[in-house]
Amino acid sequence: MLFRLLTLFIAVPLVELALLFWIARHLGGWETFSLVLVTGFVGATLARAEGLKTMQQIQRDMAEGRMPGDMLLQGAMILVAGALLVTPGVITDAVGLMLLVPMTRHAVARWSMAWLRRHVTVTAATPPPGASSDTPRRYVASRVSRVEREEE
Repeated sequence: MLFRLLTLFIAVPLVELALLFWIARHLGGWETFSLVLVTGFVGATLARAEGLKTMQQIQRDMAEGRMPGDMLLQGAMILVAGALLVTPGVITDAVGLMLLVPMTRHAVARWSMAWLRRHVTVTAATPPPGASSDTPRRYVASRVSRVEREEE
C-alpha cells in the first residue's frame, strides 16, 4: 500500500508537469498559466456552492432525525474535489470537476460504498453487564478491520 501511494505521489505530479509543458507549447505560457488560475478559481467557487448545499442537506437530515451517512460521504468527496481543483494540473482538475458534478459524484459514492462493504467489516462491542454510567469505559466501542476476499 505504501509503495502504491509513493508511486502515486511521484507519478501524478510528473505527468501533470509534462502535460502542462505540452499544453504551454501548443497554447502558450501565459494562456496555460491563465488556464490553471481560472480552473482553480472556478473549482473553488463550485466546491463552495456544492459544499453549502450538502451542509444544508446534512442539517435537514439531522433535524428530521435521520443519519446523514450518504451526505457525509458526498461532503468528503466535495472536499477532495476542492483540493484537487486548487492543485495545479489538468488531470487533477478533471477528476475534481468529475467529483463536483452531482451525477458522477453519486456514481463514485455508490462504487465507494460497494468497495467498502466488500473490504471492511465493522464490529461493535457493548458495555460489560452491570457496568454503570459512572464506571470508566475500558472497552472498545467499535473496531474496523479489513477483510481479505477469499479466492474462489
